[in-house]
Amino acid sequence: MSAAELNGIKLDLIAWINQLSDSDLIYFLDGLRVSRDKKDWWEELLTAQKKEVLAGLKDAEAGRVMDSETFWKKLNNA
Repeated sequence: MSAAELNGIKLDLIAWINQLSDSDLIYFLDGLRVSRDKKDWWEELLTAQKKEVLAGLKDAEAGRVMDSETFWKKLNNA
């Protein structure tokens, strides 16, 4: 995509955002903008935390999961 095409899209977005009145959508877009400025949360995790997340992903891929209803029943009976 050329620089001119990107500028055209930007101008269209600016015009669209300028006419918005839905506050929820405006806050969502602002949150999206702000989230792009932050570091990746993964980089802020400790090594032990990363290992736990990766282990959980392996469990999920292997089918070692349970639905939330079963989880809460087991937790309440513990």
